[in-house]
Amino acid sequence: MNNSISYCGLVCSGCPIYMVSREQNNARKKKMFREIIRQAKEEYNISLTAGDINHCDGCMSDTGRLFSGCINCTIRECNKSKGLENCGYCDKYPCEKLDEIFKSDPAAKTRLDFIHAVI
Repeated sequence: MNNSISYCGLVCSGCPIYMVSREQNNARKKKMFREIIRQAKEEYNISLTAGDINHCDGCMSDTGRLFSGCINCTIRECNKSKGLENCGYCDKYPCEKLDEIFKSDPAAKTRLDFIHAVI
């Protein structure tokens, strides 16, 4: 995956879990894990351990390497079942499934709004 837009409008290549999956330097990787754990707790009130953070190739990947939050994502499943590139292509866009994403990352809404307007 490159900088393509995920199903919900996020950019997977900007995701810390996606980035740590590609890091080769073990010292940097350990530091990244600590930062992900801190960020999850402070910004999302989610308690993670390093063991909770599995490798991820992005939500659109079929490699089987998906973060646990992506595996059971209703947005991901909805797009896959409809054969859509992302939510911006949906005739029911926007829907309530996106509310939490848009609250945490308003740029995701901007990206999907643009896509929806031009298709």
